[in-house]
Amino acid sequence: MPSRPSKELETFPNPAPERDYEIAFDCPEFTCLCPKTGQPDFAHFKIRYVPDKSCVELKSLKLYLWSFRDEGHFHEAVTNRILDDLVRATSPRRMTVEGNFWVRGGISTVVTAQYVKPSRASHTSTARSRPKLRSA
Repeated sequence: MPSRPSKELETFPNPAPERDYEIAFDCPEFTCLCPKTGQPDFAHFKIRYVPDKSCVELKSLKLYLWSFRDEGHFHEAVTNRILDDLVRATSPRRMTVEGNFWVRGGISTVVTAQYVKPSRASHTSTARSRPKLRSA
């Protein structure tokens, strides 16, 4: 039975949830349509994440990315949607999705969207709070 595009992202349990480690995907064959012209837009997506309790299954990721082929999306919107859908499916500790779109009209576009799990953001922040000043 041939594979079909799908918006369903499957996951499996993280085999080493006690450790921070990075998983990186290189997806050089992404295609969607320009919502203004209907012409194809091609992109090279890079996805990096530190899993928490679950990891995304590769074939489901391939079919998920394939599902955008006949849909119209602005570069910024599709990059953020991919991040949102992956975060919703895997609840990672952190994730970065970068869409590097091919030149169109003499302009190439790179869109980078990032997510850091809120409970981890406070642990990795280097900002210090200001001391409270007492009024006289």
